[in-house]
This record gives sequence, C-alpha cells and structure tokens, in this order.
Amino acid sequence: MTPQSDKKDTVLVANGQGFWGDSILGPVRLVREGPLDYLTLDYLAEVTMSILQKQKLRRPETGYATDFVVMLDRLLPEIVEKGVKVIANAGGVNPMACAKACIDIAKKHGISDLAIACIEGDDVLERLDGLMAEGEELRNMDSGEPLSTIRDRISSANVYLGAGPIVDALAQGAQIVVGGRISDPSLVMAPLIHEFGWSMDDWDRLASATVAGHILECGAQCTGGNFADWRRIPDLARIGYPVVEAHPDGSFVITKHDGTGGAVDLETVTSQLVYEMGDPKRYIGPDVVADFTTIQLEQVGKDRVRVSGVRGEPATDTFKISISWENGYKAIGQLTVAGPDAIEKARLCANVVFERLALDGVQFAPEQITVELLGTGVCHAGITQMPVDPPEVVLRVGVRGPDAAPLERFGREIVPLVTSGPPGVTGFAGGRPRAQEVIDYWPALVKKGRIDVRTTVLRS
Repeated sequence: MTPQSDKKDTVLVANGQGFWGDSILGPVRLVREGPLDYLTLDYLAEVTMSILQKQKLRRPETGYATDFVVMLDRLLPEIVEKGVKVIANAGGVNPMACAKACIDIAKKHGISDLAIACIEGDDVLERLDGLMAEGEELRNMDSGEPLSTIRDRISSANVYLGAGPIVDALAQGAQIVVGGRISDPSLVMAPLIHEFGWSMDDWDRLASATVAGHILECGAQCTGGNFADWRRIPDLARIGYPVVEAHPDGSFVITKHDGTGGAVDLETVTSQLVYEMGDPKRYIGPDVVADFTTIQLEQVGKDRVRVSGVRGEPATDTFKISISWENGYKAIGQLTVAGPDAIEKARLCANVVFERLALDGVQFAPEQITVELLGTGVCHAGITQMPVDPPEVVLRVGVRGPDAAPLERFGREIVPLVTSGPPGVTGFAGGRPRAQEVIDYWPALVKKGRIDVRTTVLRS
C-alpha cells in the first residue's frame, strides 16, 4: 500500500483496449495526447483463452496477446519517459512468456532496470482433477451440471483474479504489470487501491473502483462507440478512449483527452453501465459486490461525468472460473443472391443444398441447421418489417454436429449452386467452408482458498 503521506489527490487511469483486436491507436493516442498515470489494457474474452491455450500447445513459447508486445515496441520509450505505469491481462495462458517478451522489447530499446511484474496462478487447467478430488464439483452456474460430464473435452480453465496481485506488483515497484485472466474491472481498481492506500475491506470504495473499471473496460464504448444515438457523436475516426480522474473518497470523473472525438455524457456512460448487467444490486467481482443502483451520475462539464455514492458489500468466498470446452463442430457457407425474386431464389438454394446431401446419404436434423437471409431483417427478427422484394440478399447457411466429416461434405455443396442453382447466385470468394471446432463456455465457482497466485518481478 502507498503510505498515507504519499497519497495523491487525483489519479488518472485510462483504458486503451476493450478486447484483443481493438485499435492500437487507443493506447498510442492516450499516451501521446494528454496526461496519464496508468494505462490499462483489457485483451481477454472467454473464447480467447481457449484459442491461446491451443497456440501454447502447438508452440510452448506462445499463448499470450502478441498485440500487447507490438504496442510496447512502439510506445515503451515514451511510457518510460513519462512515467506511465501499464497494467494488462495480455498474459493469457502464458504470462511469464509475455513478461519475458516485454523484457526483450526493453532491451531492444536500450531501457535498463525496467521492472516488469508477472502474475500467475489463474490457469487451473492442469489442476481440475485435483480440485474435483478436493470436493470442488465446478458445476455449471447456468445448468447445474457437474464438470465431470465434459471433463474430457475441456480446452482451457482460468480463474478471474482480482486486484490484489496487481496491488502487490505495484508495491514492488513494477512499471509494467502483466497477468492472465485478471477480471476486467480489477485492472482499473488496482492502481486506485495502491495510490490511495485503501484497505481490501473498504467495500464502498472498492465498489466505486469496480464501477470505474466496468465503465472503462470496453474502451471507447463509453465515449460514444457502439452508441444508439450515433449521429450526434462527433469525429468517430478520432474517438477518445476513456480516462478516469479518481479521488481518495472513491468518487471519480469519466472524461477523455481534450481535442479528441467522441462524447462523454450521461447517456454514453449509462449505456456502458448497463452493458452485460445481471442483478444491478449485486454486481459480483473478485474483490467486492457492488450495488449499481446506488450510482449517482452528474454532468460536471463538457465530456465530464462525475460518478459518486457507490455502495459495496463484502466479497464472496469464491472465484469464478472461465472454462472452455469443445462441443462438436460447425461449418458456415455464404452466397450473394441478386436480381428479381432474390428471397425466393435464396430459399431454394438452401433447400437444394440439403436435398442433394440427402441424395448422397448425408442428413442433418432441423436443430443442426441454420439458414439466414441477410437483408430481410434477420438481425432484428420480429421487430423490423421484412422487405417485399430486395434487389439482393446474402444467404448464410450453416450446420453443426458432433463429427467433422458430414460437415466437410456439406461444404462441398455450396459452390455448385453458382452453376446448378437459380440465376443470380454470386459472391462466393471465401473458399469452401470447412468444419471448425465449436467452443462452448462453462462458468463455475471455486473457493478462493484453493487458488495460489504468484507475483514475480523481472528487470530488463
């Protein structure tokens, strides 16, 4: 913890990545276009963990978000010069390899004695049998099924860690902190706990920090990105990524750097607050349970929204685990059907595919088949009115099942429609659809005492 005499009045924390694949301009512009104390970067979604685990199985030195290392290569000299501290869950399923890659970047730029912390312990894939032997059934939080029903098909298992290990890393002087499946809000919570010296049972302040992290976790989604009233959002090309101006009492202001695009107002912030919302009175994180119904929002200036009044309750005695498992295969093909009667022709194309497959002894049950006509309102089925005769539609047809072979056979019947189907069939440029693994999500809980977290500080 930061000593009482070293407390700051304001700490500036920004988030420059909402997911792996977000624009590199987020962190670049945050570092270059305004003041900053901490830069956080959130790379991990649930399916990302299984992808990274497969990468690591093929090449043991991989398994982390390489975009993070690319970003550091571009920005590290400026980060060091300005004293910005960086916190990321880019480590995926191989945080130590990610940290060592960061060390290599520091050496490349001639930066010595840079402290880079690696947080490990969230990856419990190899511990699942032991945890179940100790009495952890790891039941699916939605269905109640025990994990034993899919044990042989699991591809990744990672605990959502909290802010504590990051706080420890910062206390050890780390300027770069890399972890695995650290929960999204915890990336923002940790620097506030560290800088303001909050205790880990100061529930109201921890809850407020959770709200700050939740608002920031999707990057520009709280500054006008993905916003319903999009016409009033200025200069999306230069949208500013969010910055929190946090204070010791737990209140904070959501803003962005001056001169950037986008908007920060009550509507854009509220839109993000209700994103992925379950019970608003019990928003459960690893460190605290936040009551979102106590949040007070106030517009205090242009692109400045003050958040205060957040109340919290003690944390639960469990961590959530993100488990990915292999649940069969899928194959999806796509064609454009143009000209008069496009809808009727597209439906005929789909019927022809499955009739021809049946002629060759390959059949799919109705629940294994998906047929969509993009351009007819399928994205908002039942809400929008279907056009009578659009000039073209996109036929998207897919199948799924436990075995890959029938799906591969399905893929061979899409392109023949170009010459043996109705007129106007085009747009097949993506190659023959192939069977792909279906990765499903299995959420479970594990007692916190079962999880051992390790923080290691490396130096360049």
